[in-house]
Order: sequence, then C-alpha cells, then structure tokens
Amino acid sequence: MFYEKFQRVAKATIILATSNGIGMGHLARATAVALEMKELANPIIVSVAGGIAELPAATGIRCEYIPGKNRGWIKRNLWDSYLQARLLAVAEETGATVISFDGVVPYPGFIATKIANPNLQLIWVRRGLWQKNALRFALPFQSRLVDKVIEPGDIARGIDKGPTSRRKDAHLTSPVSLFNPDRAKSRSEARSILGLDPAKPAVLVQLGTGDGDMNEKMRAALTGLLGWRDLQVVLTKNPVDEIGNSLVPEGLTVKVVRYFPLADLLFAFDGAIAATGYNSVHELLPAAIPTVFVSNIRGTDNQDARARWCHENGYALRANHADLADITHAVSQLQDDAIRERLHSKCAALGDTSGGLEIAQILIDIAKNSNKRSEPLVRRFSRKIAVISLRQATYLYRKIRPQKISHDVSKEEILYSSEIDVEFLRSAIKGNRHFEQLVTDSSKNYLEVRRKIANRFHSKSFPE
Repeated sequence: MFYEKFQRVAKATIILATSNGIGMGHLARATAVALEMKELANPIIVSVAGGIAELPAATGIRCEYIPGKNRGWIKRNLWDSYLQARLLAVAEETGATVISFDGVVPYPGFIATKIANPNLQLIWVRRGLWQKNALRFALPFQSRLVDKVIEPGDIARGIDKGPTSRRKDAHLTSPVSLFNPDRAKSRSEARSILGLDPAKPAVLVQLGTGDGDMNEKMRAALTGLLGWRDLQVVLTKNPVDEIGNSLVPEGLTVKVVRYFPLADLLFAFDGAIAATGYNSVHELLPAAIPTVFVSNIRGTDNQDARARWCHENGYALRANHADLADITHAVSQLQDDAIRERLHSKCAALGDTSGGLEIAQILIDIAKNSNKRSEPLVRRFSRKIAVISLRQATYLYRKIRPQKISHDVSKEEILYSSEIDVEFLRSAIKGNRHFEQLVTDSSKNYLEVRRKIANRFHSKSFPE
C-alpha cells in the first residue's frame, strides 16, 4: 500500500471532468483517456453524470460524483460556485495541476477555478460534429477562456459542416474509443460473462426510452427482430415506458444486463441497434459489429449526419429516425447473414481509434511542463469579467429553459463516503439524500474541507 501511494505521488495527477450529456459519450471518452493514462499518471474522473457509479470498481480509477444543477440539492444560482469549490478542493487534495473538461459548454464554475488558482491548466475536450444552434455564437469566447482545446477525432469528420469544423483553435486527435482489441474479451468469454448461449445469435440494443417518441422507436426497433430464430436480445436498460409498461413486442424475449465497460464484451454480439452517439459509433464499428443506427436528434451532436456517413460508406445501416416503419425495416435486415457479413468485413478495415492515448499524452505533457507563473493581471481581470458574464447568461438561460428538478430532497444529514461499491453508488447518486463522494485514499483534512463546502452550499439549497 505504501509503495502504491508513493507511486501515485510521484506521478502527475490530472483531473478529467465531464458534463452530463444525453448519453455516456463524455464519460466514456474521459474513461478511455484515463485508462490509457493510468501507467504514466494519476487520473481522477469527476462528473455530474450518474454513470460514474460504474467506474471506480470496474476500472480502478479514482472518481468523484458532483451532483448536477438539476438535482435540486444546490440552488441554481449557487451551483457554479459549488462546482468551482469542488474542483479546487480535489485539485488541492491530490496536487493536480491540470483539469480537462469534456462537455459541449465549459461550465462557468470550471472556468472560474483559474481565478482562484492561476497555476491550474484548463483544457477543453470539445467534440466536433455540432448541429447549428445558438451555442455556436459563444465558441470564440469560450475557447479563449481555456489554455488548450482538444478535439477528439470522428470517423465522420469529413462531412462535418458544423460551427466547430471551420475553427483552427483545437488540437485534433484520432477518434477516441473505449473499445480496445487488447482488452476485449473473446466471444466465448464475453458470452459467459453475459450469461448468453454460446451457440445462439445475440443482438445488443442501446436505444433510449422515456418520452413517447423514444419509446415508439424502441418498440419499432424490437419489432424488426421478430422472426430471427433463437435470437438473444440484450439491453442495458429495462425496456419500459414512463409508467412501467413493457415495450417488448409479443414473441420476443429480452435480457437486461449491467456491465462496465460493455465495450470489452462486444465480441459477444452478432449485431447491434444503437443511437448514433459518438461513443456508440466509435465502439461498435471498430469492434466490427453489424449495426443499425437510429439517431437521436436532441442536443448538440449531429447524430443523423454521422449515421448518414456510416450508411453511405457501407459501415452500418441507417434507419430514418422519423419513420417507425423504416426503423423496423432497417432492423429486420440484420437477420440477413450476407448483410451482416458485408458490414462486418467493411468495419474490419476502419482506421485508427487511438485518440484516448493521444489525449492522455497531451495532458501528461502539459502537466509536466506546467509552471508557477501567474497570468498577466489584464488577462486575470478579463477572465473574472468573463466568468461573471457567463454565470449570469447561464442562470438566465436556465430560467428561460428550465429542466425538471426533483424537489423531493431529504432533510437527513449529508452522506459522505469514499465507498466504490457499484450498488452503493447507484443508490446514493439516485437517492434524494445529499450525497458527497470523496475520492479514495483522501486525507482527514479533505473531509473537513468538503464538510465546509457542503455546509456552505447545501444549507441554502432546499427549494424555496
């Protein structure tokens, strides 16, 4: 244990922060970078995404969950100050000099960390292939507030016409993928882990559910699998609507599994149905899994453009996300052995997806070369003004376009824990009791610091 702690101190510590996107894209990329970084540095992942519960036990990466602004635990006008305090605290505790942020828009609280600690290096990991929306107008402004912008490559980058495509401020890398053929389990081992029959076909379904539109797409996709003899259908979430009714058509049996990272078990599958998010595309296709993509058009990611590129270049099948009949038809084509073999062969020729290693090396180099020189006073003053403006604009935006907030907040004492058990973390993160996760192997002083932060913000957080 002493040797492990000595090794941890001797290496640079880098914080990988992520936002909470529609899917797992931000968290998956941060995990891919952290896994590549583990031998040369001490990565710590902090995220507002609930999926972080899966990471520490499965990967050995030290993690902290930060409750997001929509939890109702912190008032919205205080949340960015809370985020700033949390990031500064974990950086101070671990000696980190670099904080990267993977998200569409850098939170003002992330930008503000450099005001309190000018020695921190702030890196924005900014995915490309944006849809054209109002966020594009802030790109030049936001990019100047960080020390470096890194763009993870995208296999469909050639058709990127979005607002980031013409910018020259980012360091472009190869695509980032959690799938690594050296880590992936064999077909037989993966099927054993998932509890699948080794002799029967299996399909992975990764589509969202929740609102009526998404539920109907799930039902249409599953309908396309009817008639596939002896098929095993695997989902990562229970396919039910908002009131608990099953979305599975009669005659189809499904199995729900929880495993992270599922990218390690992809060789278990003969086909897949998925949204066209960054991580799904860059995991399924490099693993050469014949896939039907059903795009999710919410958010900033231009999933439909990515799906069109994959389809037109023969790497996958694309279903029209607005046509339920077409979704069913496209999925039914997976039953054709010849089509699956064609897609498998095409994907086997895909290019490099080692962007995780590239980004890890960039961040390590920045950490090694970081210096103690403070920013010029003019730049520091400009940053302060910018953060104030961003906070006001963000708060106004959240007022104009409010998201659902759970006001069912428990009055119990705040729960502090460095536990990494998956079930414990899932329960604590989803629960209504204030939960403050502490990075493992932290000091007693860190607990006191975190108590002060929590008391400062949580005590004022109950809904008005």
